[in-house]
Amino acid sequence: MSDAPRLLWQPSKAFIEESNLWNYIQWLKENKGLNFEGYGELWKWSIDNLEDFWLSIWEYFDVHSSTPFEHVVAGAMPKASWFNGSSLNYAEHIFKNENTDNPAIIFSSENGGIEEISWSTLKAQVASFASFLRSQGVEKGDRVVAFIPNIPEATIGFLAANAIGAVWSSCSPDFGSASVVDRFQQIEPKVLIAVDGYRYGGKAFNKTDVVEDIVSELPTL
Repeated sequence: MSDAPRLLWQPSKAFIEESNLWNYIQWLKENKGLNFEGYGELWKWSIDNLEDFWLSIWEYFDVHSSTPFEHVVAGAMPKASWFNGSSLNYAEHIFKNENTDNPAIIFSSENGGIEEISWSTLKAQVASFASFLRSQGVEKGDRVVAFIPNIPEATIGFLAANAIGAVWSSCSPDFGSASVVDRFQQIEPKVLIAVDGYRYGGKAFNKTDVVEDIVSELPTL
């Protein structure tokens, strides 16, 4: 009897050729003149040619920077520095994928039903909330915190804060007030986004008192 483990699954040729990794290998062939027979050869090249590899990743994913980087990598791990001088915005890169063929968010809660949010709607809501945050004096480097479940509004709040250059932190509303305060107090947030409750297992949980406790312990709001 063979000691070799039984193969549980193997991707088809069509499956492989629809993957991002396959597209990247083809991109390297067309744009860099590099040919790899498979993942093993690509991996070996990536660790032997660190700067070339990461520069190709930057180019393949069309990373945008408002300022040019000075070098791909300087120093050795774990103290290496990457793309020094570059200035990136995550929200900008998210909306780089904006299209009318697919929704930006597909959301379902335990109440049933599926909600789809288009890219245009998401972009408008993020821009609107970013404008509100600016009206509250939020600037680059300020902290915006959220006491909120995993709902579309959490994504909107995060992207709006990120678009400004603010720092985002969040806690689930099933946390107690002491746990939330311990996390938020140390970063001195300027704005708190909060829900008054949430549903879990078919039950509604009111968190108004917890929100009031949190606010009372965050003098920087």
